Amino acid sequence: MKYDPLKNYINGEFVAPRSIRTLKVVSPLDGNLLTEVPMSTKEDLNDAVEAARIAFHKWSKTPIKERVQVFFRYKFLLEKNMKELAEICSEENGKTIGESVAEIEKCIELTEFATSLPQLVTGEVLEVSKGVECRTEHVPLGVVASIVPFNFPSMVPNWTIPNAIALGNCMIMKPSEKVPISCGRIAELLKEAGLPDGVFNIVHGDVEIVEAICDHPGIEAVSFVGSTKVAKIVYQRATSNYKRCLALGGAKNHLMVMPDAIPGMTAQNVAASMSGCAGQRCMAASAMIGVGNVDNIIDKICDEARKIIPGENLGAVISKESKDRIEKYITEAEQQGAKILVDGRNVKVTGKEEGTYVGPTVIDFVTPGMSVATEEIFGPVISIMRTNTVDEALAIENASPYGNAASVFTQNGGVARYIIDRASAGMIGVNVGVPVPREPFSFGGWNESKFGVGDITGKSSIEFWTKLKKSTVKWNPEAGVNWMS
Repeated sequence: MKYDPLKNYINGEFVAPRSIRTLKVVSPLDGNLLTEVPMSTKEDLNDAVEAARIAFHKWSKTPIKERVQVFFRYKFLLEKNMKELAEICSEENGKTIGESVAEIEKCIELTEFATSLPQLVTGEVLEVSKGVECRTEHVPLGVVASIVPFNFPSMVPNWTIPNAIALGNCMIMKPSEKVPISCGRIAELLKEAGLPDGVFNIVHGDVEIVEAICDHPGIEAVSFVGSTKVAKIVYQRATSNYKRCLALGGAKNHLMVMPDAIPGMTAQNVAASMSGCAGQRCMAASAMIGVGNVDNIIDKICDEARKIIPGENLGAVISKESKDRIEKYITEAEQQGAKILVDGRNVKVTGKEEGTYVGPTVIDFVTPGMSVATEEIFGPVISIMRTNTVDEALAIENASPYGNAASVFTQNGGVARYIIDRASAGMIGVNVGVPVPREPFSFGGWNESKFGVGDITGKSSIEFWTKLKKSTVKWNPEAGVNWMS
């Protein structure tokens, strides 16, 4: 075992949980045992909430310009420790080192945005009548919680940590039990950056802790990122307990490829989108819709896919169960009449035979009713459907219950605008395979890809992590009493 068994992080210290129940954490890269993660109890969560509650009194009263100084220092520490953080991310998640470095770079950008919050939450003041002023200010909520998935061990926690904490809240983080190591290192860097004890806490666990977070009366808001099935459960349970909740779910992102698309650029973008992070991201291209004759582009996509080599420039999927599930989708599509142009099944990487790899897979002649066309595969697989018109392509995209992302590849501005206006997705790309907005623009989908109001990052997150206080002040007694007062 490479690392010592993990502990919770409460009030600035790593502490052993009450429970002796643990899960093994195995690297998808080679099957080696990394550590053991504890399955905490409700009592452990109570300890973390109490520490956060006590810390909140002082932290929330600290001026925001002082609070963000922690994140200026934290940004420097992310940059300083990028290599180590990327290596941890790679070994526990299965990403390539290059993808892991990119993940830490995004953490840095997210933190950089948080340092700008003093300029964005200044509030408003207006003299609404002679001698009478109305003022608004953003006030922190209190103790909040963030439940994060396995596919981005550092980035998704940093979707919430910098903004929520800089805005004056104290946080309980529940990492994925599959990738729990990165969050512990984040906690150490935050403390080194000067974050007071109790402001950030980690409670490891499984469904028991997720349910306890949703139920806990001392937690004011919950953010969640994961599958749509679980996002619905978390949203319903948290809101039934009168909490704010923003729960991001799964996706089935469609890339619509027009005959006039630039073949080389399109092929590179499609292949990268479907295989980046081994396809384990909610913004991955999962379905491609070819409009008209795009055979030449499909040929180039296959050429690009064959350049993607498991164990070299393609990482592992998270577990054997995921590998088996992904390969089952491919086999089922083949049995239903689809054509496998590039087959990523039964991959073994020399020297890493216990790793869980799926090669890039391109499936053509998929019909809209097949499971590979409608369900989130979460692997390096692209399913190609064919239509004759843009409206037929849009009908397929609009029929999906999800709504994270959609892209169009074309050189026709009118076609691009037509699709931007009609695609049922929260994030749209034109000649971009992964249309993730950069800060300060916020991340968030539509439909069954998101439950709750607002987005999890960028300016939109301010409304989620704060409440608005309005004050009306009058100092002139000569104004007398009127309809306002």
